[in-house]
Amino acid sequence: MTRYFEVHQRDGAARTGSLYLNNTIPTPAVIDPSSLKPEAEGDIIYPGSQWHFGNGKAATQATLKLRERVGKNKLIIMPSCTYSSMVAGDVTCEKIDVPADEGPTGIAYSERDPETTRDLYVADGIGCHEGNPRRLLAELMKVRKNIAPDSALYAPNIALPENVAMLIYLGVDILDTTRATIAAFEDKYMTSAGFIHLDRLAELPCCCAHCSGTSAKEVKGMDKKQRARLLEKHNIATLEAEVALVRQRIRSASLREYVEGRCRHDPALVAMLRLSDVEYDFLEERTALFKPAPLLATTSESLTRPEVVRFARRVQQRYTPPEKDILLLLPCSARKPYSISMTHSRFRKALGKNLKLVQEVIITSPLGIVPRELEVTYPAAHYDTTVTGYWDAEEHRWVEECLEDFLLKHPYKHIVAHVEDEYRSICENVSKKLGLEITYTSDGNVTSPTSLHKLEDTMKELCSGLSYRGDYRRDMLKAIADYQFGAGAGEKLLPPDSKIKAPFPRYQAFLDKEQLITLIPENGTIALTIEGAKRIIETGDYVVNIDDFVPRGSILAPGVIDADERIRPNDEVFICGDKAFCVGRAAMSGPEMIHSSRGIAVDVRHVKKL
Repeated sequence: MTRYFEVHQRDGAARTGSLYLNNTIPTPAVIDPSSLKPEAEGDIIYPGSQWHFGNGKAATQATLKLRERVGKNKLIIMPSCTYSSMVAGDVTCEKIDVPADEGPTGIAYSERDPETTRDLYVADGIGCHEGNPRRLLAELMKVRKNIAPDSALYAPNIALPENVAMLIYLGVDILDTTRATIAAFEDKYMTSAGFIHLDRLAELPCCCAHCSGTSAKEVKGMDKKQRARLLEKHNIATLEAEVALVRQRIRSASLREYVEGRCRHDPALVAMLRLSDVEYDFLEERTALFKPAPLLATTSESLTRPEVVRFARRVQQRYTPPEKDILLLLPCSARKPYSISMTHSRFRKALGKNLKLVQEVIITSPLGIVPRELEVTYPAAHYDTTVTGYWDAEEHRWVEECLEDFLLKHPYKHIVAHVEDEYRSICENVSKKLGLEITYTSDGNVTSPTSLHKLEDTMKELCSGLSYRGDYRRDMLKAIADYQFGAGAGEKLLPPDSKIKAPFPRYQAFLDKEQLITLIPENGTIALTIEGAKRIIETGDYVVNIDDFVPRGSILAPGVIDADERIRPNDEVFICGDKAFCVGRAAMSGPEMIHSSRGIAVDVRHVKKL
């Protein structure tokens, strides 16, 4: 728990925040390690290792004196033994007995002596793992998982312009300029895509204040010390510019796209990204239910990003299609939601009155499959991808697995596929594997008159004598409710006598003139009223328990007693307390609400006093 660090915005494990010291430090931040010396009078101070003081008692006394001298507005990193996690476990370090409530403090993270009350934790020795992406990822995730979510994480001696986006993406808050300075004295000119040896530069590819007034030839002609100082200033400026850009990416909720592009310059970073996606639970817990930015799927790693995998899993685990005998498989469209695209408008026109008798499922990469009822849900209506007409083997495998899982769970009497090219190949592979018969209605072009007539005639024949009394609007709201709150939530929220009003896609549901829900088309989620929340609160899911107060506007983390661990940022949640029952949107995950001491936990929308 911390009193001096606060998270403002989140994008997965990455976040922007502030360290409230003598001067407020916005994070993610880059600091000069020389400013950590006590004599430098910086806001973050490291008095030295225990080896420097001789023993823990002497280090404690020196730290207490330092605190008395600098006051309570500067963060002191406790003297450590400065060894990495690779050192044998029987090597111990004496505990520094300095109370955390005397002012902001930091400490080197140690599994041997875990602390939970510091404002900042140092991933000591993390730079040793730079060339080993698997080990580096494991060490970073271990520290991030085991410290308070509202404690800052400092990763020293590892930051480079090309890797800071990845490090921050994984939860690092503070970096330093150590590598930038070392590179300068090795005649290495840093860029966002990696360093270039000075002797290979014909010109300076930078317009920063330190490079704009000189040339590569002039820099090469400087004496060693002068050249190193200029390169150091440039390298640090490049590093700081990259971190500033990453901060903006976090604010715009588009850091993942940036990381996927940035890591292309280094195979180790690509490996690290792929390995991080394997650690699905770590990233998914911190990933919002929806984001304001579009999901851009432009690399193979887009198939394994948390939002994509979560969507596919929820379709498989939570979605229950309406009871229909006929499944129609369709290709995706560039325009979202699919149903308003020209292509899908033609499909639906061809189906005519038989549309309500057919279960539509759209095949797409990277999401796999999208049932028509979920087409407005994030990220189904919010993604864009590269369209070349060619799908690689990984895309094929992923989409085939999603379609196969769906067909195994939901059998149909008739399956029709109005698809071509890669889509047809996927359908053929799945039908062969499962031993299912699929009728194909496209004749070379899915929107040609011949293909559309064939689709129309096939559906007329298959739908003859069938009936369906359901309402697509109700089916859609039920499906979204199940996707959002869990299987069965839709049935509880929308009883048979409820009424659906308003035009697509801003549907509203009422029961006896009491509004229950509203569909928010901007993100494809359901917003509940108090009456709607009462209908599903009994499940105990997505509940935040608070102390005995009546919320006004927002609920801060200290006011949260307990929270469902399934809650993710932007989830619709139910707030229960002795004095109030409320509905709102989560600003952080359930585990973060429980373990944080600062920040907004829930933005409250409706309050009912008890």
